[in-house]
Amino acid sequence: MKKIPLAIDLGTTNTVVALWNNDSDGPEILHLDAVCRNTTEKSREIDDSYTIPSCVYLLSPEERYSFPLSLLFRSLKTRTGGLIGMKAIEKNGGLYRPWFINNFKSFLAKNSFQFIGQLGKWKYTAEDITRIFLGELLSEIRKSNRIKPRHLTFCVPVDFYEFYRAKLKRICARLGIYRIKTIDEPVAAALGYGLGLDDSKNILVIDFGAGTLDFALIRTMEKKGDRGTCTVVAKDGAPIGGNLVDSWIVRDICQHYGYDFERLSTDPDIHWWYRMLLAEACRIKENLFFKESDSFFLMPSKLMDEYAHRVPGDQDAIKKPMDYSREDLKRLLKKKGLYSMLDSLMSSIIETAEARGTGADRIDDVLMVGGSTLLPDIYSLVEKRFGRDRVRAWQPFNAVAFGAAAFAANRFSRADYITHDYAFMTYDKKTLMPEYNVIVPRGTPYPTQKDFWKRHLSPTCALGEPERIFKLVICEIGKKHEFDQEFVWDEKGKLHLLKDGDDNQLIIPLNETDPTLGYLDPPHAPSDKRARVEISFMINDDKWLCTTVYDLMTSKHLMEEKPVIRLK
Repeated sequence: MKKIPLAIDLGTTNTVVALWNNDSDGPEILHLDAVCRNTTEKSREIDDSYTIPSCVYLLSPEERYSFPLSLLFRSLKTRTGGLIGMKAIEKNGGLYRPWFINNFKSFLAKNSFQFIGQLGKWKYTAEDITRIFLGELLSEIRKSNRIKPRHLTFCVPVDFYEFYRAKLKRICARLGIYRIKTIDEPVAAALGYGLGLDDSKNILVIDFGAGTLDFALIRTMEKKGDRGTCTVVAKDGAPIGGNLVDSWIVRDICQHYGYDFERLSTDPDIHWWYRMLLAEACRIKENLFFKESDSFFLMPSKLMDEYAHRVPGDQDAIKKPMDYSREDLKRLLKKKGLYSMLDSLMSSIIETAEARGTGADRIDDVLMVGGSTLLPDIYSLVEKRFGRDRVRAWQPFNAVAFGAAAFAANRFSRADYITHDYAFMTYDKKTLMPEYNVIVPRGTPYPTQKDFWKRHLSPTCALGEPERIFKLVICEIGKKHEFDQEFVWDEKGKLHLLKDGDDNQLIIPLNETDPTLGYLDPPHAPSDKRARVEISFMINDDKWLCTTVYDLMTSKHLMEEKPVIRLK
């Protein structure tokens, strides 16, 4: 068996295992088919097939072992085990059972000695459940990938500090794993987005997942890079996440059909149906990331006939699928105060940071992680506050796991290259169709030489009038790169998923509101076909695209090394 350092992003709802692939020199998600979701629904835009649900279905020694061990261990709590991931969900069948436990991470972080599960006469703490989950996870890794886990790196929330790390180390020691590293989740996100730890930076991490919305403004320090820790400048959050949004959608649907949501969500006899509706709400929510509308299916049953309130109208009619649109979802999120809460949290974090000497203008990068960052208008609110050039959001699901894998392999220097393609837009003189001239291809190392890209250009005089203003619109080109999933937002804030084999490119103008690169005096005549300006581009140390524009007619500089946009 191979001994490879592994990274585990132990999440409240899902867990991801990653490693560093030396052949491709990049991070890679480990697929464990037996316990991963392995979603095959073609209707789902989001690929979560590699995620492992963070849950345990407890098994007694009699269920876990064959005879004679089952008889020998039957009275030993330490010999109990469990199913994890999709095995646990399928075995449980959506029912309320004390031996099916999820959400154990939050208990491990706050009160690990609280009993959260029970199997017969035995009660289990969060630490017990975490040990069983990690034990089964390591066993699956050994069986399915022929990897011998000996070096593990865990991602740790910044507000749990040393006692959480100590618990993980104690649990792993009981499992025979003694070489443990930990990395703060915001630092892992920074590494996952290619920022590195080779210099000091102020980074705002917005973690909006299934359970919580957390803001952490951190300062990475070069001297602490090899420990994976950071200094927290300010933090804030709210107990709201994708799971709560799912319940909001179900409540909204219930109001439409006249069902009693409170009974639906609490009655154990029909809880299986409530869980089914939550899953349908999650599917609708994710589809509305990209689609304008979708149909919500209630999947009627005889049990529902007995439960449903009598409402005016045809009973068969109200059981038909309900169309639910992105505008409906945005209306619901606004009604529930999500947008105002997000705006308030951003204001709060900036206010706290300013009181501690770090103003909003000193925030170098804003990282968005967690699937709920894909909800409508979330990106737009963050972009409006901090500017598109500072926001990194294209891999919300994998950034933390990728960063942890890089840290596990001691690959925590910054990505010293540009990750997207950039071009300026011109128009074909005959067809008047836009053309895009790439000036910075993806993978370009920075900083560059002063004349990294240099050309002679002639103003288009598109309206047939003398051109007084020389302007160029710089665009970001969205297209599929190396990530399993890559997301991009257009200039209107609409989300797009870049897919393998998709030849279409998403062109996003970045400086459309201020494309001026100089004033021509005298103006350039439409009849003059000669080149009027010499333009060159370079990238400086801070990833700013800088331009120099020289007027060939007057032998004067219109601008010299002026920053235009910040690249990613």
